[in-house]
Amino acid sequence: MFLLLGCRPGNHFSAVEQIPDSRWSVNNRITFDVIIADTLSPFDILLTIRNSSLYPYRNIFMFVTTVSPEGYWIRDTLEYQLADEKGNWYGRGLGDIHDLSVPFKTDVIFPVSGSYRFRIEHGMRKENLEGIMDIGIRIRYRK
Repeated sequence: MFLLLGCRPGNHFSAVEQIPDSRWSVNNRITFDVIIADTLSPFDILLTIRNSSLYPYRNIFMFVTTVSPEGYWIRDTLEYQLADEKGNWYGRGLGDIHDLSVPFKTDVIFPVSGSYRFRIEHGMRKENLEGIMDIGIRIRYRK
């Protein structure tokens, strides 16, 4: 299950889904449905990744499919660096848990109001990714 917070002026949408047993299966497509009412203001869309130190790679590939209220869709292939070449994790951390917020799209103006679906899946050529704990999305008004 995921948590979805609504939008109030100046605030943002936020949703997070916990990965069962910190093991992200290639078959586990994480879906967030977000109601967008404002078609005039620009937004930034960020993805959040929480991983443990057990995650064996420095990077992660993800596919994000965005479906508009009208049924149009676009699929993006993304790569994010989670650690540097020495194995130091990016983002904030406490113990062996690391939180990273990364840009997905910036300065987005949604063309129509309604429910937008964001589907996220990993693209790491591995059945299960050990150490991925949570995946989330944030949509905030552009400052």
